[in-house]
Amino acid sequence: MERSNNVFGGINISSAERLASTLVGGALMAYGLKRRSLGGTLMALGAGSLVFRGATGHCLVYKALGLNTSETKSGVASVRHNEGIKIETSVTIDKSPGELYRFWRNVENLPRFMTNLESVKKIDDKHSHWVVKAPAGTTLEWGAEIYNEKENEFIAWRSLQNAELNNAGSVHFTPSPDGRGTTVKVILSYVPPGGKIGQAIATFLGQEPERQIRQDLWRFKELMEADEIAPPWPRALDPVGSAVRHD
Repeated sequence: MERSNNVFGGINISSAERLASTLVGGALMAYGLKRRSLGGTLMALGAGSLVFRGATGHCLVYKALGLNTSETKSGVASVRHNEGIKIETSVTIDKSPGELYRFWRNVENLPRFMTNLESVKKIDDKHSHWVVKAPAGTTLEWGAEIYNEKENEFIAWRSLQNAELNNAGSVHFTPSPDGRGTTVKVILSYVPPGGKIGQAIATFLGQEPERQIRQDLWRFKELMEADEIAPPWPRALDPVGSAVRHD
């Protein structure tokens, strides 16, 4: 196996990414072939590149971009500057920064308004285990840590080594300039399974991370202001105030 990997340029993705690529690629390939259509065939062909990526541990896109997520000794699988995808979105909530901070700081509350989160289990005050829904009925898991925070102002987290989805993010709670509530801003960076190819397939299947995060933040607003979770926002009523950048 090592000899084969050398032929393709060496291992440049983590073992967790290899597993995720193989599982997601296999699921998408089966789904595409089952559709018995041109679109399904194209999907299956694209998914084949994920299976190849997982089998060899080598990603041609990463090589072209000079990226390498293979294991390091740090135990952290954070997202480096200019790597992956970055999403920013914000909303104003009619609650104090302290109230919002305390609710978010209890990470087991997050699945109450983040629809793609299957579960978040608190391990200790800084560490937790996350499970999220992925395309074609699969899931992705990783350990996360809160590595920086300031009470009532912000929380910053990042994934740990062997994460099936390398990610890092922060949430900021700032009193509104007009004194009416709090502006909550979320910044998230992540490397999707399969890199840009995986992102394109996820979008094709209707999984749009920037829209989902924006809607989740509005569900957080509904939850905190009315103590109930509203249904997902219709596409025509999609709130504004978000920006997504593909670095």
